Amino acid sequence: MNRDDVLKAVIFDVDGTLLETERHGHRVAFNRAFEKAGLSDRWDEKLYGKLLSVAGGRERILHYLTERSTNPPTNAGELATDLHKSKVAEYKAMVQGGELDVRPGILRLLDELHREGVSVAVATTGTRSTVIDLLTGLGGGGPDRFAAVLTADEAPRKKPDPQVYEMALVQLGIPPHAAVAVEDSRNGLLAARAAGIPCLVTVSDYNAGENFDEADLVVESLGEPGAPAKVLHDPHGVTSSARVVVQPPLLEALLRRASGG
Repeated sequence: MNRDDVLKAVIFDVDGTLLETERHGHRVAFNRAFEKAGLSDRWDEKLYGKLLSVAGGRERILHYLTERSTNPPTNAGELATDLHKSKVAEYKAMVQGGELDVRPGILRLLDELHREGVSVAVATTGTRSTVIDLLTGLGGGGPDRFAAVLTADEAPRKKPDPQVYEMALVQLGIPPHAAVAVEDSRNGLLAARAAGIPCLVTVSDYNAGENFDEADLVVESLGEPGAPAKVLHDPHGVTSSARVVVQPPLLEALLRRASGG
């Protein structure tokens, strides 16, 4: 392991990674936006799972309107923009109302990384205002605990494009192999790997069936003491255990193995 291959930062995705946001969060907000616009369209859980392959809220709506709707509108682009603005407002109200759950192990790991002097950052395709609200809801200093917060406002190219991760590395002032990314989706995994960052995947409700072959470690969650998470994919032999609690030493080991150390 060279001098750059020391864990200096952990970069987290937000939706589905830090918080359970998709099934009972974003999906509900999209449907409320459809209802407010007087549209009969509703995304059930199965359809929404398929639509998650399209990164970005407006892009997801536009794809649905042009590719899946039984009656595609002539002004699909404009309608998608308006619907997305409404959806963001609905989702923001849900966030501020405390309707979303933090995923297992997140708050514990954030505290452990802080004690170890490892920076934490966010790299997400979400809008900045909503992301800030979500991070505020985590407590513990909210957005101020993160050394960098990069969103779609700063990095408009959606994952799997690596733009948001590349910008996070610049803001943190570190090389790719001084960080570990924590993601929950294949698009996020591909974005992190394209930026050269080793990636841990913690699967969420909608992505359990996705292909995570390129991941450096896949677990069902970050786990908690007394409730370790199942290891689903470990190509580097990071751990010899079938269940783990993801803590800083494990992330250090992941970094070393992924870097060939």
